Amino acid sequence: MFFGWTVLAAVSSVAAAPPVFVLNSLDADISVIDPATWTESARIPTGKEPHHMYLTPDEKSLVVANALADTLTFVDPKTAQVQRTVRGIVDPYHLKFTPDMKWLITAANRLNHVDFYRWDGKDLTLVQRVATSKTPSHLWVDSQSRTVYSTMQDSDELVAIDIATQKIKWRIKTGAMPADIYGSPDDKFLFIGLTGSDSVEVFDVSESTPKSVQRIKTGNGAHAFRGAGDKRHVYVSNRVANTISKIDMVKHQVVDTYPAPGGPDCMDVSTDGRWIYVSARWARKMLVIDTVERKVVQKINVGKSPHGVWTLQHAPH
Repeated sequence: MFFGWTVLAAVSSVAAAPPVFVLNSLDADISVIDPATWTESARIPTGKEPHHMYLTPDEKSLVVANALADTLTFVDPKTAQVQRTVRGIVDPYHLKFTPDMKWLITAANRLNHVDFYRWDGKDLTLVQRVATSKTPSHLWVDSQSRTVYSTMQDSDELVAIDIATQKIKWRIKTGAMPADIYGSPDDKFLFIGLTGSDSVEVFDVSESTPKSVQRIKTGNGAHAFRGAGDKRHVYVSNRVANTISKIDMVKHQVVDTYPAPGGPDCMDVSTDGRWIYVSARWARKMLVIDTVERKVVQKINVGKSPHGVWTLQHAPH
């Protein structure tokens, strides 16, 4: 697909460093951010309501899930050129590849199911559609590719699905409006952002019967997670409190807090771990936060209702 000289010029300007991508959910496009100048260099049209994106296991494609268009847009993470559009992917709101690279799993947020697509490195084949509860929101896959977990935003539940059989193993009640999930490196604990509350709920999932073990108070509207890159700490955006909390996953406590005005949502983290890139959902901006100085150092104008954020140059997840 050809985007014109504006996009080609933007691509050449970021050749030395890959761009930062921000999904604009209500504009149905992607903002391409030049990390050298911290300005929006281009817009890439997608399908309706892009919400989340994820790199393919080979890191050659950034996959954008367009929920209302029933499509996936594949974008080159280095050049910002669209590679292809895959149609017939029903209501892909959130998505995850399994670590063993065999499956792409999507959460159909408005249609109440989780889908399993077989992935051969290029093509996607729908194998199973699993009916869930009300409004599956975010997904997490354990490190062994055995279990996928999904929050149920409107029925306040956490559901575990066995990947081998693609059947629900268990479900458990959570606090109000569970959103994103993040698992500890040893697969023992899951951290759930309670967007309808002010806390992150911690579940022990190491036994056959899961149990809620703690709530960590972070701030109103606890929502999205991003690992800090050190396998010990994780960031959570508190959308209503306009802050980001840093959680110690061993001690299960908040160890730092950063300002993030405008309704912080999805995040990415620079390779060295110093900078947080976060979408300000209500302010039409992407923020760059200095975790050493604990302050916002850049505010970049983007589109309406910015959501997912990603860049190829990032700290480990």
